[in-house]
Amino acid sequence: MRRPGCVLPAQRNETMVRAGSSRRGVPAVLLLCLGALLCANILIYLYVDSLYQDSHLHEHLHGLCPPGHFKLGPMKSCMAWLQCDALHQEVRKLKMIGQGAVKQVFLSEWKGHKVALSKLSSLDYREDFVHGLEMLRALQSPHTVTLMGFCLEDHTFITEYHPLGSLVNLNTVLELEKYRSVNNWQTRLRLATEYVATLAFLHSSPAGVRVMCDSSDLAKTLSQYLLTNDFHLVANDLDALPRVERQAGGLVKCGHRELLGDFVAPEQRWPHGEELQFTDRLMPGYDEKTDIWKIPEVVNFLLGRVQGSDQVHFHLFDIHAQCKKRDPSQRPSAQEVLQLYRTVLDTMIKDNPTPGSRDML
Repeated sequence: MRRPGCVLPAQRNETMVRAGSSRRGVPAVLLLCLGALLCANILIYLYVDSLYQDSHLHEHLHGLCPPGHFKLGPMKSCMAWLQCDALHQEVRKLKMIGQGAVKQVFLSEWKGHKVALSKLSSLDYREDFVHGLEMLRALQSPHTVTLMGFCLEDHTFITEYHPLGSLVNLNTVLELEKYRSVNNWQTRLRLATEYVATLAFLHSSPAGVRVMCDSSDLAKTLSQYLLTNDFHLVANDLDALPRVERQAGGLVKCGHRELLGDFVAPEQRWPHGEELQFTDRLMPGYDEKTDIWKIPEVVNFLLGRVQGSDQVHFHLFDIHAQCKKRDPSQRPSAQEVLQLYRTVLDTMIKDNPTPGSRDML
């Protein structure tokens, strides 16, 4: 007879097998879960990285050529800036696409490439035209339009052509059927970040601290930047970039006329009230912090009213409040604003992967 509680050898072996299988099964499940979690993190990382990849490629392409050279997208090698002979013989005007007080802009063709040819409108503005060209030459970078050549003899220069036009057109472009897939907060916040990055570049540029003076209202400010085909932005109109000379005590003034409206910074407005008529001689100078004051309005336009933009506004609320300090010295620098923008962009992308990336997980 078998004693109570006694397990026969065959039963003991079967029990041990089942117990062993159970003990081995727990680690297997855990390993599968950990593997799935690791894969999910890798996919999210790759997605986040892909959103920055275009920006890095955009910057890399601009950095391939040495000073005094250029390279357009399809070109395999860099070329020296075109000079007068090449501009006269190789560039063909097609039609005028823009005109301002300083220059006329013509859509033109060079060796099968569409280019923008800028020509001085009036000798009265020669100084502004030459200044703009000097700034283009000195500030070639991922933040500025690509200069391809110039001829001072007949006051012309050519740059890369961007058919989407200036940032004024942003909402109209993104509402087109073929671009609706990129009309999201990710694209718009990246553009806003690039706008702030351009200001940070101008405020610490190789040509010194520069102030974006063609910014008396929102439309004027937006018109200074072009929208590229891959939805980046580049500064284009550099005719009015005075230099702040801090060591010499030299501040700047954006023109010699009175600036009005809430868009311009408080220090740019006439400080003596209506009892004293405006005169340029009595108008105090100011520095690059005027650009900081304007960031919230520009970025509000760039963000638009797409799904998720309200969350972006929430994350940027505090830094925008600091940008609006009436005392310029209390406003953050463009670099400080940029650091916050990059943190918000990175955090929001990680916390809000797109539907496509969720499906991948």
